[in-house]
Amino acid sequence: MDEPSKLEVFQAQMRMRTQQWLDWSTPHIIGRWILFFVLLSLYMFRVYLVNGWFIITYGLGIHLLNNFIGFLSPQIDPDSEGAGLPKFESEEFRPFSRRLPEFKFWLASARAVCLSFFMTFFQIFDIPVFWPILLLYFFALFFFTMKRQVMHMVKHQYVPWSFGKRRYMGRAPAKDSK
Repeated sequence: MDEPSKLEVFQAQMRMRTQQWLDWSTPHIIGRWILFFVLLSLYMFRVYLVNGWFIITYGLGIHLLNNFIGFLSPQIDPDSEGAGLPKFESEEFRPFSRRLPEFKFWLASARAVCLSFFMTFFQIFDIPVFWPILLLYFFALFFFTMKRQVMHMVKHQYVPWSFGKRRYMGRAPAKDSK
């Protein structure tokens, strides 16, 4: 067998270190999202300073919107795949499972921001466009997509987040009566 080249060894080490960092960051939800918003702010600041790369920003916005819709959607769509969510107390409890889990949502979004930031260093990606039209189109797309998603949530009576929901705490410990 051939020995791996130095490049292959380096790539394997980088993949391992990246996976270790991702594994370490998994329970730190707030920290990961703070990092994401810092990266997004740096990207927006760069686009503002160079006054360009609006088509890259539009593509990033569409990608983030698509990820957000996947995050809000149930894994099994009740419209096309049958009843996936319980509607009555008598039905078996099934927790809400997302089509795109939170960690994968964060990871895909952070990668997209990093790639977009990287692309702003190459003039070939600075395609001249009239950015107010792109911004208007993005807001219209966001509004109609979110309206459809909220209507889907109301129709099938599900909430894609867990804060504010009742949690089962078990029985209270019995008090000793003397």
